[in-house]
Parts: sequence; structure tokens; C-alpha cells
Amino acid sequence: MSDSVPLHAFRTVPRTGVIFVTAEATRRGYRPGDPDWCNLGQGQPETGDLPGAPPRVNAVTVDMADQEYAPVAGLWEVREAIAGLYNRLYRKGMSNQYSAENVCLSGGGRAALTRAAASLGQVNLGHFLPDYTAYEELLDVFKAFTAIPILLEGERGYAFTHDDLRREIQGRGLSALLFSNPCNPTGKLVQGEELARWVGVARELECTLLIDEFYSHYIWTGRPGVLPVESAARYVEDVNRDPVVLFDGLTKNWRYPGWRMTWTVGPKQVIDTVSSAGSFLDGGGSRPLQRAAIPLLQEDTVVAETRAIHSTFREKRDRFHSRLERLGIRTDRAPDGTFYVWGNLSGLPAPLNDGMAFFRAALEHQVITVPGEFFDVNPGKRRARASRFRSYVRLSFGPSWETLDKALNRLEALVLKHTPAAP
Repeated sequence: MSDSVPLHAFRTVPRTGVIFVTAEATRRGYRPGDPDWCNLGQGQPETGDLPGAPPRVNAVTVDMADQEYAPVAGLWEVREAIAGLYNRLYRKGMSNQYSAENVCLSGGGRAALTRAAASLGQVNLGHFLPDYTAYEELLDVFKAFTAIPILLEGERGYAFTHDDLRREIQGRGLSALLFSNPCNPTGKLVQGEELARWVGVARELECTLLIDEFYSHYIWTGRPGVLPVESAARYVEDVNRDPVVLFDGLTKNWRYPGWRMTWTVGPKQVIDTVSSAGSFLDGGGSRPLQRAAIPLLQEDTVVAETRAIHSTFREKRDRFHSRLERLGIRTDRAPDGTFYVWGNLSGLPAPLNDGMAFFRAALEHQVITVPGEFFDVNPGKRRARASRFRSYVRLSFGPSWETLDKALNRLEALVLKHTPAAP
């Protein structure tokens, strides 16, 4: 039987945006680390040394006891360290504090989100358009809940207020809302008093906020001298009653994506439930890497790493965004957070004004991007119309500036190639 003939027992599982574009680039000779390629599609930050950052971990010692399985919810002492970090960063002076019982560890962000999705009941779950590409299959594979899309408008800068939230919860009967904050791909951030109002509405109307905070240390709108981090944990009144569930990990904010070490923070009842789901979904994370993460969770280390990230990535963000604008790749709003630019291609000459066509043309110049249509989260492909985001592309400034500069020069040549000569 030919390798290309599918087995009847299996369905076709779509690739997420980053996996799709990486596979297409690989067919054209791309290999990770190849200096001839510029990967603006990557969903990870540069992982090497940064000025002012703590030394990078380059070796992990494995204790003999850590050859065993970790508990599905994770090592207790690591859960304590994470709870303590949240209390110090976001809950100083508050009598109600997180404990180890409010934390569950898992082997990657998708594993954490999958546990949560598997734990939801027969409810209406809201999600925004656009948002993280991997949500699409996640929202389709579990059939207990119904996924309800909520369109955000670029013309409004993807604004969505607490009054909008109240209207959506009451009008659509939402029991939960899943979203990334800051948003991947738009960079829109809900923060401060407005985020506090969101938490207040969720508390009042009993709608659980499932908040992907993986980019919560990549924030570009903060006040000078204030640590540039944000989390809904700051606005929770009762850690075991407020319907707020948070997801984060070492992947982005600590720049250790290969560790696949992430966590869920929320009410104890939710943690018990997602841990039970983990017992049959994934069995738990890596015990040696969980233990090795404890020093990385100390407040001084986190503060130093975050400030280093902000210094380096803020400069990249400003320079990258400015040069894209000069190329004619506009943004509906400059990113408040993340290390992405959500580029609007509609002002470019055809065929570059289409995200997929732009992606394929850029591949010929050894530059990888992610077409905007992948962020039009469409579980089960129930919406058959062409995506509203076909004229968009997500561009990552996660790589080094050297790589970004090379990519921008190539994109400039690509745009000039397709620009008609002036009469």
C-alpha cells in the first residue's frame, strides 16, 4: 500500500499555522538554525544571552529520585514556588493568596489548554477572532462545549470593553471565554482598571475567564520604572471562588520553549479537575525539568529576566514596526504586547496583498511568515466563507535583530519587485 493512502480509521488533522509554514519552508530546504533563512513565522523568542539577563541554564543535573514519574499536577515544591511568585508579583498586601493547591504543572502550553478544554462541561465557550491559531483544533476536538466566535474589528483597534463582555455573556449565554492576553497575533492588551472590570464582570455573571498569559512579560505600554508585567491574578478577590484560570510557563516569558514546562493557576476545584484530565491525556510533565525550574522562579531572577526582555525586545519592536510601515505593511494598532506585528497587506501591490500569496512569495526569498487566515479560529470549519483576515500576515520579531534586518531587506526587495514603475 502506498504511504500516501490514508487509513480509514483516521481523519485528516490540520496543522497549526506555525507548523504549516515550517513544513512548507522545509520542503524548500529550510532547516532550523540555517543562517540563509529568516524565520519571521516562529512562535518563540530568541533563547540566547541578553544584556542584563540572568545566565542561561546550560546543564540540568538529574537526581536519581527524579527518574520516576512526576505527579500529574507537578512537584509540590514547584507549585509552591509558582504560587509564591504570583503572590509577590501581583498580590502583595492582599490577605487572600495563592497556594500550591492553586497550581497545576503540565508539559507545554497546549497540554495545559487541552486539559482545561477536556474539563469543560456542556457550556457555551466564547473565543475571539482573530486569536491564537492552535485554539482552532482544540475547540473542535472536544464535543461537550459549543464554541462561540466573537469578531473583533481592526477598524476599532480590536477594542473590546467590559461592557462588551457583559453583553456577550448575557446575549450568547457564555459560561466561559478563552483568549490570549496580550493577544497573539494582534498584540492587543487588556490591562489595569479595564482588566479589573473584566474580572468583576466574570465574577458577577459567573463566566470563567480562561486567559492565556504566555506573553504577559512582553508588554510595551507600561510606565517607566514599573516592572512590565500584567496578569488577571492582580484583580482576583478570592483565589478559590473567582472564575479566573490562567495559563503561563517558561516558554516565552523565561525564553525556555524547549523545556515544555508550563502551568495553570486557578481555583483549587479547577486545579483538581484539570489534574484529573491530565491523568488520562498526558500523564504529567518532566520531573527533572520541573525541579530545575525552581531557581528560575525566584523573584530577583524573574525581575532581571523581564527587564532584559523589555530592553531588547522593545527596541526590536519599535524598529521592526517602523520599517514594516515604510514597506507599506500597516497595522490596525501598534502591538501593546507580544513579539508579533499583525501586518495589514491591503496596501501592497497584488499578489502581495493576500496573506497566503505573500507567504509563498516570501518563501522564495527564504523568509518565513504566517498568513493571517490561520488566526481566523474556525472550529470544524463550520464557517465556509473566505477568511476576513486573508489580507493579513503575522510577522515575528522573536529572532535576533541581525535576522530581522536581513529579512526586512529581502521583503523590501520583494515589494519593489512587484511595485509598478512610476510613469
